[in-house]
Amino acid sequence: MSLLKELRARAKQIAAPVIGIAAITYFGYHTIQGDRGILAWLQLSNQVKQVDATLRGLEAERSKLANRVRLLHPDHLDLDMLDEQARRLLNLGRKDEILVLTPARNADVAMSTGRPAGNN
Repeated sequence: MSLLKELRARAKQIAAPVIGIAAITYFGYHTIQGDRGILAWLQLSNQVKQVDATLRGLEAERSKLANRVRLLHPDHLDLDMLDEQARRLLNLGRKDEILVLTPARNADVAMSTGRPAGNN
């Protein structure tokens, strides 16, 4: 019987530190591995960098396209741009002109045919 009393007394002394260590281990693990832990934060930071790079590229492309649209706007019509677009879309040229054909880039092909690139 005294052995059982001794075990109970020691269990009461050990219970608090064991529960404390378990709680610290649990919270420490989730600080690193959890859904909002350090590793998740690093992954999100990398994704933000990738999306920012994509955004910068798309903003530059949008700026180029906006400039081309502005040049074709009736208030600021650039006759050279209008002539270039009409010739490209209609695939026309004058009899006295010499055409120099170069390999078309995918964006130019898509713009001139009205079809997605790769379906030429």
